[in-house]
Amino acid sequence: MFVLSCVCGVVGAPRSTPVDASAVGQTAPATQKLDPDDIAMLNDATAFVRGRNARDYAIAGPDAIDEGRYVSIGGIDQWITIRGENRHNPVLLFLHGGPGDATNPWGYAAFRTWLKVFTVVQWDQRGTGRTLGKTGPSVAPTMTVERMVQDGVELADLLRRTLQKEKILLVGHSWGSILGVLMAKARPELFSAFVGTGHVADPQRNYLVAYEALVEKATRLGDTRAIRELKEVGPPPYADGRGYGLQRRWANLFEGGDFLISSMVGFALNAPDYKPHDIKDWFDGQILSGDRLVPQANATSALTAKVLGGDFAVPVFVIQGAEDFTTPTSLARGFVESIHAPRKAFVTIPDAGHFAVFTKRDAFLRELIGLKVIETTSPAEP
Repeated sequence: MFVLSCVCGVVGAPRSTPVDASAVGQTAPATQKLDPDDIAMLNDATAFVRGRNARDYAIAGPDAIDEGRYVSIGGIDQWITIRGENRHNPVLLFLHGGPGDATNPWGYAAFRTWLKVFTVVQWDQRGTGRTLGKTGPSVAPTMTVERMVQDGVELADLLRRTLQKEKILLVGHSWGSILGVLMAKARPELFSAFVGTGHVADPQRNYLVAYEALVEKATRLGDTRAIRELKEVGPPPYADGRGYGLQRRWANLFEGGDFLISSMVGFALNAPDYKPHDIKDWFDGQILSGDRLVPQANATSALTAKVLGGDFAVPVFVIQGAEDFTTPTSLARGFVESIHAPRKAFVTIPDAGHFAVFTKRDAFLRELIGLKVIETTSPAEP
């Protein structure tokens, strides 16, 4: 279920077609049921890893902040965590991708090294994770791009006031880059800068450019299976989800995203304060968010390159994996070249793809610091 709904790369694509369970049963080995002794051993192993994670990823100190709570945003309770080694550090609001792929279940590990420099806020967006667990699926009709942007603006203003900061730094990954662009345009006075990564620049062209890049990569590697499968399905648009699913699969394999996804699940299952129902809400939120939001951000929507680009009143930076086959690096570079902003820059991270913010998180942090993202803005470009 997680692999089908980990949709950091499906902005602009329809949902995948359902998997035929009978076909899977013909090719996969039969799943063995666990006996009581197996379950007891599994519980012991889980308790050991959870205890280790609680110890290794803890933060402490007189100025540390480590909070998780529901806040009222957009008329509903939404889950956030606020973590940092020094509450006087600048505040960074991270907008997760997907849509629906909340980072809170495993972000306690992913962002640990960032907590020396920033107070990091992670947010389970409307319809995701613990926010979904609190509201239930009845919230689905309210899940629109416009409402999600307003939620983000309300949260940013709340953080600015409660954490006593004049402005906060906004970082958006994949789907989160769409929210971040629109939030920065709506209320620029709240933000010191916007930073996109796995950046969605042009939903109309995204999958075609990604397909061409995948074919070129497969050819360069001499990967005959990838070449054959990509040529068989052909370039988008596709009549159903098979073609998009195939693109995502090869993008993950070429970028190392398959390993990251497994790590996400492992850290989530062993999160110190998460229960099985929280993990179920996390999975369910990815499916619900994809069903509600992907059609609103696909290749035929009003979210065009023109709407997402143009003029900004805040500094705008994109830090992109050098080989992103999900939200193509070439389109992200073109976005930065085309916009007007007080400051702007495009940075690539070598040997990284769509998930560079996680797979190369220390290199990403160095680039973030090097951009001086918390400086006061200067007059806009002509």
